[in-house]
Amino acid sequence: SNYVIKNIQWTTGNDFTVERGLQQIEEVISTWEIHESWLHWSEFLQEEDLKDTKRYHYRVCWSMPTRRKPIPRATANVYFVIEISKIKPATSPVEVFFTLESSKLIRRPDQCRFREKWLKDIIENKIILMETN
Repeated sequence: SNYVIKNIQWTTGNDFTVERGLQQIEEVISTWEIHESWLHWSEFLQEEDLKDTKRYHYRVCWSMPTRRKPIPRATANVYFVIEISKIKPATSPVEVFFTLESSKLIRRPDQCRFREKWLKDIIENKIILMETN
């Protein structure tokens, strides 16, 4: 299939703020094909100052509450990192990466189609773990 990955125009290093980063993460999430029954909330976690970059860490916590179970048994986290280069010009766009909870694979929103199945798998695995303990 010739699926086109929807991407957004990421802010530049000199226009970046923690709040702007959160807004842009919400913007990119809005391009994902996720059923409307999924709910999420986002938060800024921390700033990391490295030699050549500054990294801003965020978490987006997903769940699927239902009428019968308004409090979900488990949630799935997606972690975002927005990276600002100290080497590239401040007018360059920020770099954005995300990882799924329980995965070490680093993905880029502009190069990867997000799958709702990833969230379902995380939650199903957590529920299986809870039931086996």
